[in-house]
Amino acid sequence: MTETHIVALGGSLLRPEEESGRVKWFADLRDLAAKLQQNGTRVGIVVGGGLPAREAITLAEPYVGDVHALDEIGIAATRLNATIIQQVLREPGLDVAGMIPLDCDHAASLLGEHNFVVMGGTTPGHTTDAVAVELAIKAGAGRCIIATNVSYVYDKDPRTNDDASPISHLTLAELGEICGLGKPRQAGASAVVDPVAVEWAIEANLAMCVLDGRVIGLLGAALEGRDFSGTNITV
Repeated sequence: MTETHIVALGGSLLRPEEESGRVKWFADLRDLAAKLQQNGTRVGIVVGGGLPAREAITLAEPYVGDVHALDEIGIAATRLNATIIQQVLREPGLDVAGMIPLDCDHAASLLGEHNFVVMGGTTPGHTTDAVAVELAIKAGAGRCIIATNVSYVYDKDPRTNDDASPISHLTLAELGEICGLGKPRQAGASAVVDPVAVEWAIEANLAMCVLDGRVIGLLGAALEGRDFSGTNITV
């Protein structure tokens, strides 16, 4: 039986500070993709905007007052990053869809034809975490993997709390509490997983996990159903 997995790949993962780190990360990603294709696994990858999105929005912000217009700029950056991943994987001859789908219905359809489909954002106001959850639901995946630049979900923000503790197992409801689901959010506030994505996952009974995507071996373990260091989030 063909397995389908969806990965939200943080845009920051494409830009390790050291060039040697970039070379290794992309090589490891290719090797993992080749292994997954050999096993018949299908993977939808939703890529975030990372630094290109932040730079582009900062450049335009003094002249563009429409928040949705700024979001469109960020979405364009996610699609640029998605194209990079798409072409990196296509180069060794992997079965990657030749287009960047603009919505999850199209992406889910393409996953019926290809081992890999890569996309970016879709709609202003929706993060790529939320897009990945939507794609997981529409593609019939059993779980959405959030591969980011942190190793775990923590019980509190580790950037401002030295006593923050990593959590290995959570329910979706508990994740919603940590992410502030249903609570007003301050401007500039961020969470390890977008609360909208968590809300949609709760509604769909979709399991999730959070792991450090800088280590491709962890992503491979999650995709292959092996134990990994990170946070498993159950329904």
